[in-house]
Amino acid sequence: MERLLLKQHHWDEMRRQVAEEAPLESCGLLAGIQDEVRQVVPLPNALKSATRFRLDPNDQWAAFQQIEGAGLEMLAIYHSHPKGPPHPSQTDIDEAAYPVVYVIWSQAEGGWQARGFWIENGAYRAVPLETTL
Repeated sequence: MERLLLKQHHWDEMRRQVAEEAPLESCGLLAGIQDEVRQVVPLPNALKSATRFRLDPNDQWAAFQQIEGAGLEMLAIYHSHPKGPPHPSQTDIDEAAYPVVYVIWSQAEGGWQARGFWIENGAYRAVPLETTL
């Protein structure tokens, strides 16, 4: 995928979740069609950790069913790095299991920011996140 298109309200929904769940890592899925996000699916971090996240298999399955039932596909997995780097960690690279964009939220001087990445074969590359009204 060369880019991920999001509406401003999707961006705001994710930012609100990561801010509310900090200092723990938060996570969820983005669903849509082709490269256009249509739905944010927040999920609990089963590890309840400030440095790791894991989707509970039952929550993940229910989210997959919801996405499929809406005629959408999973486009991205997002999570936060409350005190970590603004790019995939080695754990993120090692555990990347789906051919989707990985959106990582991190804190910078101006507050929460997100960047997109494609993780494959032990490496990552940036994927632009474009927001529209």
